[in-house]
Formats: sequence, C-alpha cells, structure tokens
Amino acid sequence: MENNSILSNLGEIKIIKLIEKLILEKTGKKLIRDDAFFFKIENMIKWKEETKTLLIFNSDMLVSNTDVPQQMSFYQTGRKAILMNVSDLIVKGVRPKGIFISLGLPKNMKIINFKELMNGIIDYCKKWNVDYIGGDINETSELIINPVVFGFQNPSKIIYRNGLKVEDYLVANGKFGLTGVGFDIVLNNSKNIRDYSSYKRSIMSVLELKDLGKEAFFLAENNLASASIDSSDGLAKSLKDLMLSNPNYGFEIEFNEDLIDNEAINYSKECDKSLENLVFNAGEEFIHIFTINPKNYKKARNAILTQGGQIFKIGKVISKDKIYILKDEEKIELKSRGFEHFSKNS
Repeated sequence: MENNSILSNLGEIKIIKLIEKLILEKTGKKLIRDDAFFFKIENMIKWKEETKTLLIFNSDMLVSNTDVPQQMSFYQTGRKAILMNVSDLIVKGVRPKGIFISLGLPKNMKIINFKELMNGIIDYCKKWNVDYIGGDINETSELIINPVVFGFQNPSKIIYRNGLKVEDYLVANGKFGLTGVGFDIVLNNSKNIRDYSSYKRSIMSVLELKDLGKEAFFLAENNLASASIDSSDGLAKSLKDLMLSNPNYGFEIEFNEDLIDNEAINYSKECDKSLENLVFNAGEEFIHIFTINPKNYKKARNAILTQGGQIFKIGKVISKDKIYILKDEEKIELKSRGFEHFSKNS
C-alpha cells in the first residue's frame, strides 16, 4: 500500500479492513462484523447486587472546519475526538467502557494521514481502557468524527449538574487561560507560533490537549461533590450552564493565581490582551469543575493530592443568579457568555 495514495484508491471495504487491522494490532481485539454492535456487560454490572445501575452515554461531534486548528496533526485530531467525548463521562464520575465511532472522510484524504488519525483515536481509547466496538464510515467534504461513548454507574454515585448549595466551594482540577493564549496565537494568521517559544504550554494546550484528570472518580465514589461540569466551551459558559440547571444560584469567582495559569498572566501583559477574556471565554480547556461542601474540601483536596491529582478553590456558590468576579477588592459582574456554536461571534 502506497502511503501517498488517497482513500478513494481503497474504497469502503478496504478502509474498513484497514481500521480493523489497526485496532487488532494495537488492542488484540477484533471488530464485530454484524448489523448491530454487541457489548458484554456481565463484568461491568453485578446484576443481582446492583439493580439501580444506569447506562450513561455521550456524543460530541468533531468537525475539522470548526474544531481542528491548521497546525494540529492528524494524530492529535484523533486523540482530541476521543478526549472531548470521554471527558463528559469522567466529570460525572463515570468510567467510560465502550465506544463506537462514525467517520465522515474526504475521498482525497491521504492514507498515511488516515492511519495517523486512527492511531490517535485508538491510543486514547486504550489509555482509558475503552473498547472500540465499531461504527460507520461515509464520504464527506471535510473530516467528521462522531463518537458515542458509554459507561455504567450507580445513580447515587453520579455527580449531576443540579446540586448546587449556597456557600459550596467552586473548585477546578486545572487553571484557566492557557487555551485562551493558545488560540490567540494559532488562530492569528499574522503570528508564527515559532516566535512564541515562551508560550509552548499554551500552544500545546490547543494542539495536544492536556490529559484528563481522575479527580471526579474519587469525589463521586465518596459523595464529596454536589455538582460538576467539564469546561469545553469556556469557563463563563460552563458557569452559566450550571446556573441553568440550578435556578436562583450564581457564583463569586476569585480572580487570582488559583484560577489563572501564570502563562496567561504573562501573555496578557506582554501582548496587551484582556486577561479576563483569556480566562473566561477561550474554551476547550476540558478542565473539570466541581462544587464541594466547605466542610469536605480539605479532606477531598488532601486525598486527591495523595493520588496524584489536584483541585483548586476558585470561588463559591451564592444565592443570586449572577456571576461576580472578585478582583483587586472590587466585585464586578461577569457579562460574557463563552463560546456558542451558531452564534455571530463563533
């Protein structure tokens, strides 16, 4: 097979065989060839003891035109498609178990690029021990990856969005601002990313997304979090989405080093960029946000640290449906909405 040849030289049947070959080589598992997909659940659920187990699933579509920066490799693209899907399960405290993926592929896509894409997909599935069960392929004008990922969990161990309580601490398992800097560099055609070596972490945060944390599993298993959400469309929108699920509640956000990555602070000063915009409106951080009873915060933080994780207190829940930023002894209402598909600014 010539790596410089394109998918149209293969055709659908040989593309499917190539996918099967790559999965078998990396996982030792064969894809099921049938009219439907099957998944053994005997080892996932102890049916006799656990009668209230839920099936939890998620699907986030990746479209190359809107989700893939020009500098992103095909391997990174495949990895991102899986990461953005499993993140929504993990933040709920649910371990992803299986996935099936529909692929829209341009016929002129090079086979070598397709193999790189599939390696990114399969490797990140392997990282989280997710079974790649199967999927569908079709010819499209641009690359589209549409996974559906699922897992199982007792409903009492799921961290839902609705559960806010006044005075709960708002915590995150990462700091914000890196993707704001990264997108400002990679999406600005007048900038050469090689000229921004001081901001390598920021650039990589949008090209090779930071690996997901496992903090949610501990918090869920021990019922220490009252609500959760993953920040994929920006911190501002994530907070507003939490408020939609919890009417009459809002947040006070502490605008300090526990919230903001130092690289964003430096970039804001050097390039005269709004630090608030870099922090609240960037998107694709895939940082996990939780609310925790203040009485449980120290216990949760210390236990998570011993397991190699991290959480930072970034604010608290208030009894008013507003978001306020506490900065330099001032209290300012946050008006921005974050990223939205189909909006005029997206």
